[in-house]
Parts: sequence; C-alpha cells; structure tokens
Amino acid sequence: MKQLLIAGCGDLGQRLARRLDRSGWTTHGLRRRPDQLAEPVRAIGGDLLDPSSLEAVARRWDAIVYQATPGQRTAEEYRRSYVDGLVNLLRQASADRLIFVSSSAVYGQDQGQWVDEHSPTEPGSFSGEILLEAEAEARKHGGIAVRFSGIYGPGRDYLIRSVSSGQARCRPDPPQWTNRIHSEDCAGVLAHVLELASPEPVYCASDPHPAPRCEVLQWLADQLEVPGPRRDLETGGQGKRVSSRRLIDSGFQFQYPSYQTGYRELLP
Repeated sequence: MKQLLIAGCGDLGQRLARRLDRSGWTTHGLRRRPDQLAEPVRAIGGDLLDPSSLEAVARRWDAIVYQATPGQRTAEEYRRSYVDGLVNLLRQASADRLIFVSSSAVYGQDQGQWVDEHSPTEPGSFSGEILLEAEAEARKHGGIAVRFSGIYGPGRDYLIRSVSSGQARCRPDPPQWTNRIHSEDCAGVLAHVLELASPEPVYCASDPHPAPRCEVLQWLADQLEVPGPRRDLETGGQGKRVSSRRLIDSGFQFQYPSYQTGYRELLP
C-alpha cells in the first residue's frame, strides 16, 4: 500500500483522494483545520509555517503533493505559503515522488502566444515570480511542477456570477485569450502524474481549447438567458494560450475538454 501526503489539503486534494484506487493508495491530508477533511483522507493537523507542528509527517512517503493556498493575494503571503511552507515541510519529510501544484502565472506572454513547457518563464506578476522560486525549491528534491491555468468548478463559479449580475465585460478586438481547467480535471491530472512511470519535470495543465473572453461570457449569457457582457475598448494585452500537448501525449484524457462541457454542469 503506497502512502500519499497531500500538504495543504483542500478541495483539490479531496477530489484527488476520491480518484485514487484505495487498494493501492492511502491518502493523508495535512492542514491547520483537519476537521474539515473527510474520508477517504486521513486527516493530520499541522501548519506548514510552523515547523514544530510537522513532526507527524516526518518520514519518507511514497508521494507528496504540495498544494498550499495563500490566505491573501500579497507577495508576503505567497512567499510564506509556497516557498517557506515547502522548505519547512521538506526539512522533515521526503518522498519518492514530489508534485508541486503551480500555475500558468509563471508565463508573462501577453500577445496571444501559445505557451508550453519549453516557453520562457518571465512572469509579469509577483505571484508568477514566487511560484518559480517554489518550483526551483521542489526541483532540488526531484519535484515535478504541474502548472494549472484558471481553475473552475463547483464553488469556483465567479464567471457565472459575474454574467448573472451584469458585471461581466470584455474587449472583442483584439481578443483577450483565456485558459481554464475544471477542478475534476485538476484532480485527474494529479492522479495521472502520480502514476506515470517516467514523468517529465514540468506539465502544463489546461483544457485543450483556449477561448476569447467575449466568446465565453456571451455563451454563458445565452445559457442563462441574460444580457451579454459589456463590450468596451479597455487597454491591456491579449493574454496567452496554454498548450497541454505534453500532458495529452502522456495519455491523459480530459473529462471536460472545453468550457462548454464544464460550465454546462454548473449552470442553475
């Protein structure tokens, strides 16, 4: 029986645990509020920012998935959660396979370019810069970085609420490219990478169909039978298009390969 530790176990961690074969994996979840975890996760109380609280996980694991979440969107909180927490954990625990949950924010491309694992990582935000620091720390321990694009799913329905309230806006020309991945596919990706015989050091994870923001918002408005998004000429770049070709070539299949298939299940 292989032993998995999910550090910072939240919604994605619990989805991952439910996907894994229980005859092959025992999943342990570490978080400050372990009472918020449910079967099949075995809850462990601990704070990644308090090394003295991590004695319960001080061992060699078959796998560790690190998916901490900052409490606030500030550079200080990002560094504490992603870098300091990871360093604290890896001073006590080790693993045959370490997966670090990262983000496509590490790419700063903003003219509609396609990006993949070979693209330059020159982020335009502190979040991307700090995530790259954390990826480098994980790599020292043989870690694999999984770079998710925008996550949506149950409880992550910002776009639906934005369209429903009439607050949605977009620029039709030139298009603003958007990338997303359903939370169930996030769990599927992590389960897939855990089982790969010879994984690559980095995977981009985003559904195979990037789409212009106006297209996505108008489709949601049509489904909800409400007015479409406000079109304006706001400045700003065109974003990027994230390729998951490496992930797909490794055998992964998306449950929700487009925004239509994913959002349709979330609509009221």
